[in-house]
Amino acid sequence: MKVLAMVLAGGQGSRLHPLTAERSKPAVPFGSRYRIVDFVLSNLINSEIYSIYLLIQYKSQSLIEHIDRGWGRYGNSYTSQFITLVPPQLREGDVWFQGTSDAVFQNINLIKRHAPDMVAVFGADHIYRMDVRQMIDFHKLHSAHVSVAAIPVPLNKASSFGIIDTDTDGRIQGFLEKPENPPPMPSDPSQSYGSMGNYLFETDVLLTALNEAKERGENDFGRHILPRLIRSHRVYAYNFANNRIPGISSYEEQSYWRDVGDIDTYYAAHHDVLGGKPKFNLYNPQWFINSSNYQGPSSRILSGDIHDSVIGAGSLVKCARIRNSILRREVVLEEDVELEDCVIMDYTIIRRGARLKRVIVDRHNEITSNISIGFDEAEDRAHYHVSKGVVVVLPRGNNRPEKGRYQI
Repeated sequence: MKVLAMVLAGGQGSRLHPLTAERSKPAVPFGSRYRIVDFVLSNLINSEIYSIYLLIQYKSQSLIEHIDRGWGRYGNSYTSQFITLVPPQLREGDVWFQGTSDAVFQNINLIKRHAPDMVAVFGADHIYRMDVRQMIDFHKLHSAHVSVAAIPVPLNKASSFGIIDTDTDGRIQGFLEKPENPPPMPSDPSQSYGSMGNYLFETDVLLTALNEAKERGENDFGRHILPRLIRSHRVYAYNFANNRIPGISSYEEQSYWRDVGDIDTYYAAHHDVLGGKPKFNLYNPQWFINSSNYQGPSSRILSGDIHDSVIGAGSLVKCARIRNSILRREVVLEEDVELEDCVIMDYTIIRRGARLKRVIVDRHNEITSNISIGFDEAEDRAHYHVSKGVVVVLPRGNNRPEKGRYQI
């Protein structure tokens, strides 16, 4: 079966500001070496889906460079194996993508060119592992025209999600956007189905639906196309909880999926990868998450008091106290620095005596000596962005790496 993937990677990510001030949401760094987009691409490649278009739009230069450096080797001269970035082509006039379905419609020529049996329309904004082949098997078993990936969420939290109402066989009866009284799953009254924003379409069904949406002035899968298709086609919910990934440890959250759509959920997801038994273990040789091909040196730790933390390649820790924190590559911590519950991004220097708690520091920053951040909320709000969950965020800085700066 020939499957073409259209990955929606143009997300503006306004709720992740200031991390998205200079990059799109899929390009936002995650963990010690990844970008958010790496997870959907790794899932597709591991699922043997090799024909992939990334539809990009907002502030895309960072994403373009990352794909070129980290994913370029997955493309070759064969037309069925590629990862290609597709900016708005303005084929329908002087307008950018107006919504999820409009982004695919504006590139309908690519679908027709490849003539796949099925089109996977996936988002690029989530942290998870998924074997898409199992969703394809479900789709074929039910003779579905469309399948929608759905994750069970507790009923008391379901009002924060786009909810799917199904019958006992999994056929979708309705879509509800953040309903006050969400319908329970037929198999478990304590949970509801939340939409993951990942869809499988029979190609002819998708092409017809996209053309009809254009005629109606519609532009979104979740709000327009799918609610209309359930009245005329076989549209099913695929239960993500049934997806099984090789190499997952018993202590992990078996169906881990996070929509890191705002600072607090993004920050919390980082803590899910820490600990001796993390909810989401990024080390899994049987389901590898690919990222940039960094060729720098290993990290160096001269001395320090380090607990439950990840330190990226090329970093230098001179003498610091680090608790429950993630350092990305080429971070420098000088003497007497204290970090607790922090995410420190690439090429940041934290000078002697600085103290940070519950802080995200974006790339290319230099933190001055003896400063304290994260200890006085009123003071922090006067100088930095502070989330609802009281996470302090420092936007991307202007400090660029200098040759030899890591010498002692």
